[in-house]
Amino acid sequence: MKYLLDTHAFIWFVENDPRLSPTARLLIEDSTNELWLSIASVWEMAIKVNLNKLSLGMPFRQAITLRTSQNNILILGIEVKHTFQVADFPLHHRDPFDRIIAAQSLTENLPLISIDAAFDPYGVQRVW
Repeated sequence: MKYLLDTHAFIWFVENDPRLSPTARLLIEDSTNELWLSIASVWEMAIKVNLNKLSLGMPFRQAITLRTSQNNILILGIEVKHTFQVADFPLHHRDPFDRIIAAQSLTENLPLISIDAAFDPYGVQRVW
């Protein structure tokens, strides 16, 4: 099965954070699953690292490159069709990163591994 990781799910997994649910951990660790991380999540982490609101334990470029490669996580780029979906969304949520991640989840038919119930009004298939 294919899954899209929310930003926090990626961070909590690579940092072995106990806040990651057992279900999420099993899905991410299952080598038969195809895992995707939105470039929006990478961008969000870059901003937070730059503002000293997030530390990844190593330089940002190295952390993203190493952690995605070690865990066979693919990067999902933002395409025009994703922005069309965002434009059609009602304004349930103002976070632009979450809105594009929701759009990618719906457009690409990728269930989203996330604790964040803010995705639910958009009809995203969320697992946690």
